[in-house]
Amino acid sequence: MFAVLLVCAAPIIASYVTYHFIKPEGRTNYGDLLDPRQHPIPAMASTTLDGQPQKLEDFKGKWIMVKVGGSACAQDCQDMLFKMRQLRTMQGKEADRIERVWLITDNEPLETFMLRVNDGTRFLRAPAEAVGKWLPLAPGGRVEEHIYLIDPLGNLMMRFPKDADPSKVKKDMYKLLKASAIG
Repeated sequence: MFAVLLVCAAPIIASYVTYHFIKPEGRTNYGDLLDPRQHPIPAMASTTLDGQPQKLEDFKGKWIMVKVGGSACAQDCQDMLFKMRQLRTMQGKEADRIERVWLITDNEPLETFMLRVNDGTRFLRAPAEAVGKWLPLAPGGRVEEHIYLIDPLGNLMMRFPKDADPSKVKKDMYKLLKASAIG
């Protein structure tokens, strides 16, 4: 009788031990998850390229991929903008739920070539000091080296590493879009 009781209680005891003492160490996300409470979107005097006021909050309801940098876009900057365009396209029917935003941190003119190549990207001019204080950096990194992700509620929630692997970023975004009923 004691053996029957032990067999019945074993799953309960095993689940208790597993829940309280064995913590999972692996993670399934590629990008770094950020605590949105520590990084709320600041009130920035951001504008479109033609000087009209526009804020990141205007894109609320969509997932926003953000890239930051000056208007002088070298090859690594162009590669990152290309990756963002491809990542959005790779989401297939879910692509309409994603916006791409380039926060330009200076007032220099943007090359016409960049406008044509990055059609569909939202260009916003934002003060460099406000953006620098808002976006968290990886140790030893710069804000220009990362792609950031903002959820449809307007929370900064993920930072992808420098020279991110597009297939891994795609998997993260796929999981987020699948799990999210909003945006």
